[in-house]
Amino acid sequence: MAAPSGAGGVEVLLNTLQNAGDNESMLKVLNVLDELLSAGTDRRIHYMISKGGSEALLTALVKSACLWVIQVFCSSVTTAVLLGRNRGLDVVFKLFSSHTTKHLRTVKAAVDAFTALLRSKVNCRTAVAKGYISDLLKLYEDWHNNDASFENIPIRRALLHCMHRVANTSAGREALVAEGGMSLLFQTTQTYLTVKTLESLVEPAVQLMRKCYPKVPIPVTSDKSIYSFPLPGRPVDGWVADLGPYDGSLEDDSDEDTENEDPDKDYEDDLETDVNKLRPRPEPDRPLEQLGQYVRLCPELHHDFQDLDSSSELDDSSDEDSPLEGDFNNEKLRGRRSQAGKGKSLSPPGSDSSISLGVDDKNPGSEVESHLQTRDFHKHYLNCSEHSQEGHSSMVDRLLEKYGTCIPNHDPRLYASTASDTKSIAGYSILAFPDFWGHLPPQIQEPMAKRPPHVQRKNVFKDIQRLLCAEDIINKDVFDLEDPSLQGSTEGCPNSLRFFSKFESGNLRKAIQVRSHEYDLILNADVNSSAHYQWFYFEVSGMVAGVPYRFNVINCEKGNSQCNYGMQPVLYSVREALEGRPHWVRSGSEISYYRNHFCPRGGQNSQFYTLTFTVTFLHDDDVCYLAYHYPYTYSNLQTHLKMLENSVDPRKVFFRRQNLCDTLAGNSCSLVTITACPASKAWKDLHQLRNRPCVVLTARVHPGESNASWVMKGTLEFLCSDDPVAESLREAYIFKIIPMLNPDGVINGNNRCSLSAEDLNRQWLKPDPILSPTIYHTKGFLYYLNSIGRTPLVFCDYHGHSRKKNVFLYGCSMKETLWQSGSTINTASLKEDPGYRTIAKTLDRIAPAFSFNNCNYLVEKSRASTARVVVWREIGVLRSFTMESTYNGCNQGIYKGLQTGTREMEEMGMKFSQSLLTLRRNSIQYSSRLIHNASALLDLDDRLLDHKSNNCFEDDEPPCPEEIQYSSCTDLFGANDLDTEVNVNMSRIEEDEGKNERRLTDRKSQQLPHFLQQGAMETLSIKSGQCNNMDISNI
Repeated sequence: MAAPSGAGGVEVLLNTLQNAGDNESMLKVLNVLDELLSAGTDRRIHYMISKGGSEALLTALVKSACLWVIQVFCSSVTTAVLLGRNRGLDVVFKLFSSHTTKHLRTVKAAVDAFTALLRSKVNCRTAVAKGYISDLLKLYEDWHNNDASFENIPIRRALLHCMHRVANTSAGREALVAEGGMSLLFQTTQTYLTVKTLESLVEPAVQLMRKCYPKVPIPVTSDKSIYSFPLPGRPVDGWVADLGPYDGSLEDDSDEDTENEDPDKDYEDDLETDVNKLRPRPEPDRPLEQLGQYVRLCPELHHDFQDLDSSSELDDSSDEDSPLEGDFNNEKLRGRRSQAGKGKSLSPPGSDSSISLGVDDKNPGSEVESHLQTRDFHKHYLNCSEHSQEGHSSMVDRLLEKYGTCIPNHDPRLYASTASDTKSIAGYSILAFPDFWGHLPPQIQEPMAKRPPHVQRKNVFKDIQRLLCAEDIINKDVFDLEDPSLQGSTEGCPNSLRFFSKFESGNLRKAIQVRSHEYDLILNADVNSSAHYQWFYFEVSGMVAGVPYRFNVINCEKGNSQCNYGMQPVLYSVREALEGRPHWVRSGSEISYYRNHFCPRGGQNSQFYTLTFTVTFLHDDDVCYLAYHYPYTYSNLQTHLKMLENSVDPRKVFFRRQNLCDTLAGNSCSLVTITACPASKAWKDLHQLRNRPCVVLTARVHPGESNASWVMKGTLEFLCSDDPVAESLREAYIFKIIPMLNPDGVINGNNRCSLSAEDLNRQWLKPDPILSPTIYHTKGFLYYLNSIGRTPLVFCDYHGHSRKKNVFLYGCSMKETLWQSGSTINTASLKEDPGYRTIAKTLDRIAPAFSFNNCNYLVEKSRASTARVVVWREIGVLRSFTMESTYNGCNQGIYKGLQTGTREMEEMGMKFSQSLLTLRRNSIQYSSRLIHNASALLDLDDRLLDHKSNNCFEDDEPPCPEEIQYSSCTDLFGANDLDTEVNVNMSRIEEDEGKNERRLTDRKSQQLPHFLQQGAMETLSIKSGQCNNMDISNI
């Protein structure tokens, strides 16, 4: 190929540059090259490099102490590659020096230049191949050992930065580990921790060790859940495990907020801008003739109330209603279920089964006092055999007689009976004691946990010690759902805690003893899935009081957690409960949540996170339960509904509990109707009842969001109470409540999905009647209400949120969505009732935990198949909401700094119910009791309440004090260091340089080729506030 014009001149200039004897001549040549190359194209630059231009320039730049220019050049990866091919790495590395007191800025500049060259992964691999990694570690150790006066910390930081760049490739990480880098970094970091001056070196060293820690597959036999369920029309193993990286846009923390959001993705791109998709479309997705099956779900419209004084009006409220059309044959399903769950029988216990609470089932009559000791309660068997009936009754009676129970709306006997009818994949035969005995909220609200300084760093150091001191690690399995010998037995593990999770809503797949008082915990994936790890609930026993035990949940998958911001898991002690304190309490210290070195067995592209916390138990040999959040089981719900049904006055409260449909596993999905009975049988009173608007409430579509059930519990209890506001609400509305949309997921300890491994809140657009029966029939029932002119006035789906604080609503607004998306559509011509904001404004006034500023009314494309959007668009419900309740606590109002407990969640359910009264202020009958109890609610006074939301919008959370992602783009090395070098190196010289060279400093600055100055400043200003662009794609 012919050389470009002026090519011969380039060769001459390069030769002159290499042989220049003084800096002044060299700068003149550089200036000429600047003019020549600036007037040409990239071909001239490439030609110059091909003729040895890189080496000539590097030599000249080194001589003129302008190594910082290389950093500017290497802002382009392509340029870095070209320089590397032309021995750039070798030329610069020759300037590296062991510890010295001279030419310090030159050494620092050389390390920085070498680091810039390593921006290219090709150069990183070349550096590994040439053995530079060993040399870098030796240099780092030498500077560490000899820099006793701590005057050369910047050079050590520069070397760490250089190794960070190397660690951006798998070959670099392997070389750093193979050459003893982990051990060297760990030892030097321990020294840094003792000297405050060296604190700036700790974080880069820790992050480097985290990057280099070899990835290890999670220690289980398979990523799949140990439980499988044969789905109709699919082979037993027909489901495909999702082994890809966790996609927050599909499986987010809630239905409304993207979990691991791409920082480069514009949120507004997800907003719906198609007006046709934003307009209501009430046409059903099924033939109208199929809607007739839902007539029975409105008994209040057809009941004749012939005997208002009789309490026998509950005869049509049973759970025995026939399943709705569209259900598959459950008898056939029960036959197919026998092979699921690793061969375990799935035949549910009969309805006449009983619970045995003894540990001596062979001799139920031996009711010795030792049976009532705390340590004996870790086995509560659901025994279906007839011979245990007598032992069961006597043990329960003895237990209740000795300790008593005073949990409102809870009966242990009824719970045990109800649980025996619950169908699980594993055939659970053991009750968790907290569910059986009940829970009372503590008298004192619990503050958010304070995060100790550098708590994550301490935990990471302990993790790194596992690699460096493997001989000190026990690494012994002490519990495994796949190994019956490790399920509650003490024989194989006498010196460890005992774990158990085979009970309703339990989730703990495996426990590994790492050290004497430290355990790795592995969660089970959702049934028929290989993902969705967050919810845990397990039993632990055999502890020693006063000893701190560390628990590491090592296969979490979300990118962040409220556990980094004050949230604690919950703990229930059997000993405390039997002493009159049956409380779930927040527990755990030294809590942190961070990315670890584990990966799924099916692929290393995914990543896991560790939730670690330390628990110090109060009693020796207690039996305790730990959970992600306050558990609320399906059997809890069924027991609660039965208790409520028996507690209401049938002459005043119309309460009906019906079976909406059966689930895949054959469990009942309950629908509850609550309203006021008419004052009389007169036509006027009956007409008023049958013209009351409907309010439809649902909850627990996601099994792991147990807080939604506690909020629903508050709603149910309030609506059944004698409170004057509750009475007015019953007289104003007909409430249709489905408290648990995903019973199977709750029962089997899932976090996100149903047995079909699908997120049920992504099935609302076109629900499958077989795979998603609860969603199919809930939507069908809403269609039915719409078809008879009784479209609900309000629809609200209760959820939980693990990434935000407070309680808030998500709704739907066409105008707000178009405004926010920047649509060109003239929204002034669109008509929209602003009443969708009324409830949120009321809640902001009356509910301490509620935050109006967190509410959102935008309709996203990614949420098109959720309940909130579908009910708004297809059913035509203006006030269609998702209510999100935090797992953590509040950052505003009177609850600021406090974690929410069950009392606050139930209060929120009550407050939501009360807020509905404002929609009917013009039609309710005012009484002195109502005015006295609801003056603020009804806006009858103007007093400001002290728990209103913040008046300004704030980010949900500040950045975490410590880096969750060990590969995150943080400014570990100071993005402005290069700016400083540009300014300082052009005005300062080495200590041993002569006065003559000092006089040339200003001339260097003036004669420096302008393309270098301009390119440097542009490069330095682009991302001066960000990290040094560490590429982590291969991590």
